This record gives sequence, structure tokens and C-alpha cells, in this order.
Amino acid sequence: MFTSQDVAKLRQATGVGMMDCKKALTETNGDFDKAVTYLREKGMAAAAKKADRIAAEGAVTSYIHMGGKIGVLVEVNCETDFVAKSNNFQALCKDIAMQIAASNPKWVRREEVPADVVESEREIARQQAINEGKKPEFADKIVEGRLNKFYKEVCLMEQEFIKDPSKDITLVLNEAVLSIGEKLTIRRFVRYEMGEGLEKRQDNLAEEVAKMMNK
Repeated sequence: MFTSQDVAKLRQATGVGMMDCKKALTETNGDFDKAVTYLREKGMAAAAKKADRIAAEGAVTSYIHMGGKIGVLVEVNCETDFVAKSNNFQALCKDIAMQIAASNPKWVRREEVPADVVESEREIARQQAINEGKKPEFADKIVEGRLNKFYKEVCLMEQEFIKDPSKDITLVLNEAVLSIGEKLTIRRFVRYEMGEGLEKRQDNLAEEVAKMMNK
């Protein structure tokens, strides 16, 4: 349907990451022009063009879950102090902080996941495939599929947006770039959960936060 050269060509034309280019070509059955349009509609191409800009302004936003059970600090960067003080930017920061509280990511993006963690997850997936009796020729695809699922669980940028599961956080950020008109970056975060690491009764905190966000 399409080749790795097609993916590279689309990346060069749009500046979007390889995985997103591959997804665009998959969604459009390998049609290059439609893939470009797909990425533009998703806001990815526009966001990529701003990738080389310097985003050193922004805000550190906090979110405390009702009752003080979860606390989040997140740093989101933009290009100007003017935008940092805008309502749209502040609303984005709040949404990101609430996302972190609800979905408990471990890293911002997959490139930050330590190599030993990735290798461990890869080996677990490989062993699972063997135990399930999968054919060797299918094993690699199965492993990569499960590894991608792992990234979607632990990497903020790849998580489903809790307020709209049809979007991931990458798309939410790209849409904000289009709306605000500046480069935006989620730089880092820290999440505290009351009693974390201590033996305690398990509550579904993510469900509680999700209910609050949908009110």
C-alpha cells in the first residue's frame, strides 16, 4: 500500500513525526495528497512548522483533586508572556494537569522512557506471544503492537484525552497550537498521590477525576 520511502517523503513535506506520517498514510490508503490533508486537518503539520521556535515562557500549573488525594504540578511552555497569561493557554494547562491526575502517566513522551524499561516490556510481550503459541513470523508485529499499547498507557502525549477519548494529548496540543498561534510544549510534570507506596484501601481515583472533569 505504501513504503518506508513514502513515509519519509511525507515527513519531509510536513515535518511531522514518522509514526504520525505512517498513521496518516494508513488512514488514507497510501494516498500522499490525502495524507498531507489528513495531517493538516489534525493540526500536526502546522504544529510541526513551529517546532524549531523557542518556547521559554509559559506557566507551572497546579491541580489538587477534591479532598487532597492527588496533587499535580505541570510546566507548559509557550513563546510569549502574553500568551502565557491568556485564558486559552491557562485552560489548556488546567486540562493537562487534570489529565495527569486522572490517567497517571509516567513520562511526557515515549522518547523519555528509559531503554531498560522498554527492553523489559518488549521481552514480556515477546514471552507472552510465545506462551500464546503465536507463529514466529507474527511475533515481531505482536510485540510492537503491545509495546505501542504500553506507550499509550504511560506516556502523556499518547494517552486518550479524558474529556474526549477520540483525541490523544498530542492532538489536543496541536489543536491548541492552531488556536493560539504559538509553539506549545509540555515540558515536565510531577504527580503526588496521598499515601502512595503505603498499604491502603484502593479507590478508583482516576474515575473520580473523570467524573469531575465531565461535570
